[in-house]
This record gives sequence, structure tokens and C-alpha cells, in this order.
Amino acid sequence: MSRDYRPRLVDERLDTLLSIFGGVLIVGPKWCGKSWTALNRARSEIYIDVQENRQRALLLPDSVLDGEAPRLVDEWQDAPGLWDAARRIIDKRHQAGLFIFTGSAVPPTQKTSHTGTGRFARLRMRPLSLYESGDSNGAVSITELFKTGSVEPAISELDLQKAVRLICKGGWPAGFWLSESGTLRIPREYMSSVINEDISRTDGVKRDPNLVALLLRSLARNTATNAKATNLKTDIETREGSSFSEQTIRGYCEALKRIFVLEEQDAWMPSLRSRSRIRVTPKRHFTDPSLAAAALSATPASLTKDIKTAGFLFESLCYRDLSVYMDVLNGRVFHYRDKEGLEADAILELGDGSWGAVEIKLGTYGFDAAAANLLRLKKKLGGDVPPPSFLAIVTASGGAAYQRDDGICVIPLDCLKP
Repeated sequence: MSRDYRPRLVDERLDTLLSIFGGVLIVGPKWCGKSWTALNRARSEIYIDVQENRQRALLLPDSVLDGEAPRLVDEWQDAPGLWDAARRIIDKRHQAGLFIFTGSAVPPTQKTSHTGTGRFARLRMRPLSLYESGDSNGAVSITELFKTGSVEPAISELDLQKAVRLICKGGWPAGFWLSESGTLRIPREYMSSVINEDISRTDGVKRDPNLVALLLRSLARNTATNAKATNLKTDIETREGSSFSEQTIRGYCEALKRIFVLEEQDAWMPSLRSRSRIRVTPKRHFTDPSLAAAALSATPASLTKDIKTAGFLFESLCYRDLSVYMDVLNGRVFHYRDKEGLEADAILELGDGSWGAVEIKLGTYGFDAAAANLLRLKKKLGGDVPPPSFLAIVTASGGAAYQRDDGICVIPLDCLKP
């Protein structure tokens, strides 16, 4: 491992998958550290976004894959034929740990003839969580929360001013080597690239940059919500005076998902008996809250004056970190809302069905209402599912992690780890 490499939470899982499967596919947004993580496990590498390498990959894919294993094939989607070529090599050699493919876009399914099942394992990477960037002290373990349902007192350094700086800075590894002003430029340049180039990378479909920019701003205004294409269309027409069809909006959103700019927080389905009562529309988040802030031209100073917007972006920050941590635990992050209006910002669920419910609050003023909501959820679902392992409020305020008299755990985001 390079002395300059900053360990990531996916490292151990990558090592495990390389010991089992012929190849590992690492996917995630640009600049989140995929190549750097892969390079620290690889013994040879080739970069397909280099024109000469791409041309050779298109003509002679087997020659590109020849090298000491594990061989890193970076941005493989620029030559999709490499996927099937690697699959054939894995079938022939019957060895684990031959390839690490990385990609910041998903090519159309017709570009490959095989899913890779049984040959490739898939590993999702996101931008740095606060624990990985050193902005969380890790005093509260989600693993222990599932075991005990309680927290020990722990000191937090998070407040509104620090929270909005973390939102605008984002979890981009390049930020370690930049000044704060330089760090704030990363998401702005990222969004410029998405608008002018990246959104067409996966399918070659040319999209209007002006419409992309309008949609991104609308998505940012509706981050961490269940806004449908109809709502986005109305928002754009009302605010911007421009219009495009709901079908176009859906197509653009799908393209943004394929380049890992957008992701969806699925609705939790606690039991089949509850199916008719549960709203199943997913919430949308940018893969990092800094991208939403950039789309809105928001700064730390402006967000401190717009608490409502800061609250939604803080929820996306929490979703990013909780997703990183639950990936380590082989779990998932859902949201819950039923037709009676009862909801929870996040449901953390492990593979064995254990679950915990989380409300996300930027400030302490909402704690009592959030706690009452969590207790109503626990009571309402009693009998449908096993009781929750824990109920928690994740926050940017309060100065400490602690347990309330009603049993609800209060956890500042900068105290969490897997």
C-alpha cells in the first residue's frame, strides 16, 4: 500500500471479494477515489480513457487485459467489449483476483453480452464519509447500536457552521491537498462537467446543456424529497419559464443515475401486509450534497441564512454517510412513509432483517417531535415486524451523543462510524 494512500472503508471488502471472484467491478462517481483504491491492490494497470489504450482495447481487448494480476482496468466502460473478454479469461483460468475494473458510468446493457454473474463481484464506492475524512471521531458504532440499542455519552464538535462547510466541501479525496477555497471549487467544476459532457457519456445521446442545468437546479431544490417528474416539470416552468416533457425529465434523470450523480433512497416495505399502506416513491439525493449545493450556487454563508435548504442538504449528507457505513455492514438505507403521513427519514436494515429508525434534524428544536414520531412508528409497526434494534436522532447540534429518557439515541453525525 502506498504511504500516501488514505485507507477507505471498502478496502477490507475489496480484499475479500478479490479472494473469491475472478474480478471486482468498482463503480461510483468520478473523483471519489475508485482508481486510487484499486491501484493500491493492483499489480498492473491500464487506463482506458487514454486514447491510445482505448483504441487498442477496441481492436484487441485481450492484449489490454494481459498483465500481472490483479490487473486494474480503469474506466473500462469506454471500451465495453473488455467486459466479455475478461469474462472469457476468468472462465479459462479459473482463478480469483484476476481483474479490478473501475467505472464512473454504466454502459447500456446492449454493449455487453454477459452480466458477469459468478465472475465479477460489484463494489459501490461513494465520496468520503466523515469518518473516512477524519471529520467524525467514530465514538458511536452502528454495529454496537444494533447490538445494544444504546449509546454512551460522547463529545461532538459539529454545529451549524461546520455542518454547512462540510456540505459545501463534500467528500472528494482531492480536498486533502487543497485549500478550503480550492476544495469548494471541486463540486462546481464537477457540475460543469456533468452539464457539458458527462451526461451523454453512457449512451452517446446529445443533451441540451441548458436543460441539464435547469433540471439539476430543480433536483437540488428538491433534494431528499419524493418529487416526481411532474413536480420537477412544474418547478422548472414556474421558476425558470422553460419547459420540457415529463418523459424527457425521466430520461435525463436516468442518465444522471447512470453516471452516479443521482441515487435513489428506496422506500422500506416492512411486511407484505403493509404493502397497500406504504408509499413506495423513492427519495432522490445527489451522490454528494456538495453537488446539490453547487447546483444552487450555495455557499456556507448563504446556507446559514437559509435553514430550510440547509436542512434538506444535511439530510443528504447523513444519507451519504449512513449509506457508506451500511455498505460495510452489508445493509441498506431506506426511508419510510405511509399513507397516513407517518414517516422516518432513514431506516437502516441489516441482512438478517434487524432494523433501526432514524430521524435527521439539523437543530435541537426538532428533537421532541422527532422522538415522538419514532415512538409512534415503533408502536404502529408492532406485530408486523420485529421491534427496532434502536431509535435515533442524527443531528448537527447538541454538542454530544447521549440517550434520552424515552430511550431515543441522539447522535451527532460527527460521532458515527460503522
